[in-house]
Amino acid sequence: MITKRRFLGFGAAGLLATGLVSCGEKTEKVGEEEKAGGKEKTGEKIKVLIIDGQNNHNWADTTPFMKSQLEKSGRFTVDVTTSPAPDTDKVAWTAWRPDFSKYDVLLSNYNNQKGSQWPDEVRSAFEKAVGGGVGLVNVHAANNAHKGWTEFEKMTGLLWRSNKDGKRFVLDADGKEKHVAVGEGPNAGHGPQHEYEVVIRDQEHPITKGMPKAWKHAKDELYHGQRGPAENMHLMATAFSSPDKKGTGDNEPMLWWIPYGKGRAVTCLLGHVGKNDSEKMPGLRCAGTLNIIERSCEWAATGKVTLPVAKNFPTKDEVRLVE
Repeated sequence: MITKRRFLGFGAAGLLATGLVSCGEKTEKVGEEEKAGGKEKTGEKIKVLIIDGQNNHNWADTTPFMKSQLEKSGRFTVDVTTSPAPDTDKVAWTAWRPDFSKYDVLLSNYNNQKGSQWPDEVRSAFEKAVGGGVGLVNVHAANNAHKGWTEFEKMTGLLWRSNKDGKRFVLDADGKEKHVAVGEGPNAGHGPQHEYEVVIRDQEHPITKGMPKAWKHAKDELYHGQRGPAENMHLMATAFSSPDKKGTGDNEPMLWWIPYGKGRAVTCLLGHVGKNDSEKMPGLRCAGTLNIIERSCEWAATGKVTLPVAKNFPTKDEVRLVE
């Protein structure tokens, strides 16, 4: 059984067979020590910047919750930058100039609304920071954001888009890689929220190492049909999108990372919190989701993981929530 999944786009079978991953001009050996550059900090606290301000999800409650969970781990210091609202005047947008380069990792809780876009200067600073080695972690609807921003889409790989906006990559019901061309197959979507099993596909990656091979995730949206460039993706976890839940019948990617310059960009599709879910929010309070976010932030920043698998991590049969 292949436990390390690497998807580099169509026509990548030769590289997969040799165990090599093509990352731009650089060829790296696949393995636990695989790195894409960046800062190698393991002693001092990691500086995290959460980006929010717009989202069709409840960012006003989820940002402080994630901030507190990261800080409780003792591994991070956390700042927040909140963008102007989509209808805010130009003066406010001109004043919003976060210094992404000051941080070790950027945690995106952001999904721009009503067609609003970041100013070109902010986009350029973001690209420069991640390309220069600052990590990126996208949580849930953050992969919905920034349609048409080519560099962000490269970092993210699969996004909430129509089938006309990119390729699709999944594992079929038998766990075999399936590639779907632009214009074919489903658009991005999800069925009703429900509890479902998450399967770790790379048990040797530092983020997922030590986690149960399969574990029961709390009630959440299960994204399917995600689209994008889907290049240089390193797949870590999937979930079966059941036709009984209006799904695709495929094992949909839930967790992956992509090298971008010297930086590492991790995308985690778990963690839905709607605007009226601030008290319960099981998808984000799931101990598995939070442990993935913490370990993803550490790894994206340093290339290593020192944080342990959570003691209350879900089991194959039991959902476990953080109070």
